Amino acid sequence: MIDATPMVMVAAGGTGGHLFPAEALSVALAGRGVAVELATDERASRYGHTFPARATHLIPSATIRGRDPLSLARTAATLTLGVSKAWLVLGRARPAVVVGFGGYPSIPPVLAATLRGIPTVIHEQNGVMGRANRFLAKRVIAIATGFSGVTDRDSVLAAKATHVGNPVRPAIIEAAKVPYVVPGAGGRLNLLVFGGSQGARVMADIVPPAIEALDPSLRARLSVIQQAREEDAARVQTAYARLGIEAEVTPFFADLPARMAASHMVISRSGASTVAELAAIGRPAFLVPLPTALDQDQHANASALEQVGGAILITQDDFTPARLASDIAALMNAPDRLAAMAAAARTAGTIDAADRLAELVLKVAGVLPATH
Repeated sequence: MIDATPMVMVAAGGTGGHLFPAEALSVALAGRGVAVELATDERASRYGHTFPARATHLIPSATIRGRDPLSLARTAATLTLGVSKAWLVLGRARPAVVVGFGGYPSIPPVLAATLRGIPTVIHEQNGVMGRANRFLAKRVIAIATGFSGVTDRDSVLAAKATHVGNPVRPAIIEAAKVPYVVPGAGGRLNLLVFGGSQGARVMADIVPPAIEALDPSLRARLSVIQQAREEDAARVQTAYARLGIEAEVTPFFADLPARMAASHMVISRSGASTVAELAAIGRPAFLVPLPTALDQDQHANASALEQVGGAILITQDDFTPARLASDIAALMNAPDRLAAMAAAARTAGTIDAADRLAELVLKVAGVLPATH
């Protein structure tokens, strides 16, 4: 425990991909006697109502939605307002350090902290640095990365970068205790399908017909849990009912870590948090990167897990019922390969990433010595 009671301000975009690693850091800091406050945007209400912070500050922010002069002016005005509000918040809260987790809502608090002379850290979850973190990278004291090699092309950034891994929530750490057990010959195989925190229509369009294309003997072994958008859920459920598949279809999983742990095979997008959580728990996956993701960060994330043998990357252009059915059948007929993929995925997991990041943050804050 730390004798003094410093406070760390975490700044994160209001989606699960940014808030989940921020939550993991907050829990690790709390275990060291460090108070945490959260700076985010209004979207955090869906994910952040249980965020372990003593206070939450909603800061105006905006992404660039157009390159025309009017759109750029509106974005600049909103970000300026956000920096002004963050300046006032930081003046009252007086944090020892501000930690940004990416997304445009992280820019005003981190930028205001640099202007106030407050120590700053950013954490980049993806295999390539996002635009918000790229904007802040040269202004902050330290950069933490979820994947290795993110800053290799820039010697200035590499000099202040530390690879800590992607922090995972306590629920993921608990789920990681569940061992992977390959179904016995002819045994039931649990398939989990989700498209990230907001779901994905492509999963609703592709997965049910892929399962229909399987040999009936394989299809009979499947139990499916699938996340689908509200407007897609009924047709997905109907498709599985027609096939006689035991299936649960729902728009949102409040207990996704436990469902990951109970699965034998996963089909999902490849956001940074998703890849980190699959690796921590150790589950074989088909990863379909979001093709419109900025800088193709999801492709970089999926590639990292594929390279160690823990996942199969399928681009959205190749994500067809025929291709997916073939790949599912191949794995169902090769239980040893399923087990090997699960073990390989775990080698890429960093269960202690939150602790490693907490140590770095406290060193930057001056709470721990740099040689600690």
